Amino acid sequence: MNQINRVAIVGGTHGNEFTGAYLIQKFDQFPDLITRPSFETVTLLANPNAFATARRYVEKDLNRCFLKQDLQDSTLGSYEELRAKSIQDTLASNRDKQVDFIIDLHSSTANMGLTIILVNSHPLNLKLAAYLSQINPLVRIYRCSFKSIEENPFLNSLCELGFAIEVGPIAQGVLKATLFQQTEELVHAVLDYLEGFNRGEIPLINETLILYDHLSIVDYPKKQDGTIFGMVHPELQDKDYQPLLPGDPMFWTFDNKTILYEGESTVWPIFINEAAYYGQGIAMCLTQKQQINI
Repeated sequence: MNQINRVAIVGGTHGNEFTGAYLIQKFDQFPDLITRPSFETVTLLANPNAFATARRYVEKDLNRCFLKQDLQDSTLGSYEELRAKSIQDTLASNRDKQVDFIIDLHSSTANMGLTIILVNSHPLNLKLAAYLSQINPLVRIYRCSFKSIEENPFLNSLCELGFAIEVGPIAQGVLKATLFQQTEELVHAVLDYLEGFNRGEIPLINETLILYDHLSIVDYPKKQDGTIFGMVHPELQDKDYQPLLPGDPMFWTFDNKTILYEGESTVWPIFINEAAYYGQGIAMCLTQKQQINI
């Protein structure tokens, strides 16, 4: 990669995640904030209908509609499936307008702080993630890699370079000034880094990076009919990115019993008690903390 020519900032992929959606509105009103000399920056409100009604989506989660096979399937015609195809046309299909880097802005009800979500291990993505975590110790890096781009259903699958920024905790359909400001600062830091990259003036960074690699998802305790009969244990609630040891409390059932973590090794849970995942019965994601050389 010799030059970044076009960067896309996307918000409102989930319509009830207001931080990104309103940042897009701010950047549209004050475009000089995201203007850099060596590349063009464009903005996109990904799911306007969902945003207008403060819902995560209208018919289907837009951030699960970008599988390559689905984008090529002419029989798929839900609102979000059509939006995904339109976004692909806007950001990835036209060679003259194809973007080189995508920043997809999200927020979470879980205590995720400032999280960079990597979907691949491209060297530029890793170095930029390391830079962001170096200039802001609150930044954590979650890697949810896919074996191939064809298996990636997220909006970021449209471009090899880029990542999602996930911030929280914040309720759905709400703005929180601190997280809004911190997200905007991260966006500016990314744009400044890419400007430096184009000029051959990349800042020096540490040669190592702490990552939280995705291991698995964990469901809530469920009855045979699939309904949940427990909740995240009070001792685990809001403990995203903190170690969970074998034998630690994990769930508290409606009949006042504690379910312990039965794994054989320490893990680091994230997206704990995320509101958006209740429909799927998902309680959290488990990750492995590791340090890699970059």
